[in-house]
Formats: sequence, C-alpha cells, structure tokens
Amino acid sequence: MFSTKLKTYLEESGSVFTEHRHFPAYTAQEIAQTLRVPGRQMLKTVILKTDDERMIMAVLSANDAVKLESLREQLGCTVLRLALESEFRNSFPTCNPGAIPPFGNIFNMPVYCEASLFRSDEIEFSAGTYDETIRMRSDDYRRLVNPNVTHFAQPRADGVPRIAA
Repeated sequence: MFSTKLKTYLEESGSVFTEHRHFPAYTAQEIAQTLRVPGRQMLKTVILKTDDERMIMAVLSANDAVKLESLREQLGCTVLRLALESEFRNSFPTCNPGAIPPFGNIFNMPVYCEASLFRSDEIEFSAGTYDETIRMRSDDYRRLVNPNVTHFAQPRADGVPRIAA
C-alpha cells in the first residue's frame, strides 16, 4: 500500500492518477526499466541539506543528477550536500527509505524541480514503496506541489559531487 499521506492528499485534491505495481526496484532507473517508462518521465527525489541545516527536496528525472554547485548558487547558501538518510528518515514516516514521492509540500519540505521535467505531458514517480508508482499529468503535479522550478540537473554520470561548497 503506498504512502497513506500521499494517497489522502491526491484523493482529496481530486487529481486524476493511476497506480502501478511492479517488482521491487530501488532506483528510479530500475523502476523506469521495469515499467518501460522513458527515463525523462520517471522522477526521482533527492534530499539535500543546506549550510543552515535546512532540508530541501530536489526532483529530477531518472536520467539526470543534481548539479549541486548550480543549485547551491541559486539557493544562496555556502554549502549544499546530499542529506544522510538518518537526517531525514523521520520526515517521511509513511514512506520506505529511498522511495520518497516528490511531494515535499505534504511533508513540510520545500521542493525544487528541474525545469525540463515539464516538457513531458505525464510523469511517473515512487508512491512511497519499492513496488508501487503513480502516473499523472505533469501540469497536475506542478499545480499540487507548486515547486520552485529551475535548472539544476546534468546528465547522470559516475563521480558526481556529493557536496558543493
């Protein structure tokens, strides 16, 4: 059963969405391959921590990685790094670790979305479990989350920095 908090939010908003079950997968790219969804439509959520101890949610496609230096500059902070799971685990009580849906707004966390995500009419994302996703129109997602939309992604590659200072 996917995140109860997310399910309630989507149902109460009157949004149209579809649920998909799949074999357990642990990365956005694995899920995209399993469901045969283009990587540009499969969203992943990355939790980052700023120098003033704030947690933020970065949302981008399975094909990309966060360009920390770019986002750090846009946020106006000195240091931006990947948050440790132990630092944010309690912020998402209805989700499996590593399967956080891109709805920081319902978990009291600011959301920064890569602008290129909205080139696709539909998106798919983790429903808070390792074996369920949700598909919906990207404009509905944008309306429900009201994220900060900016450019901060780069093509995924090995050796991507884990800290920007």
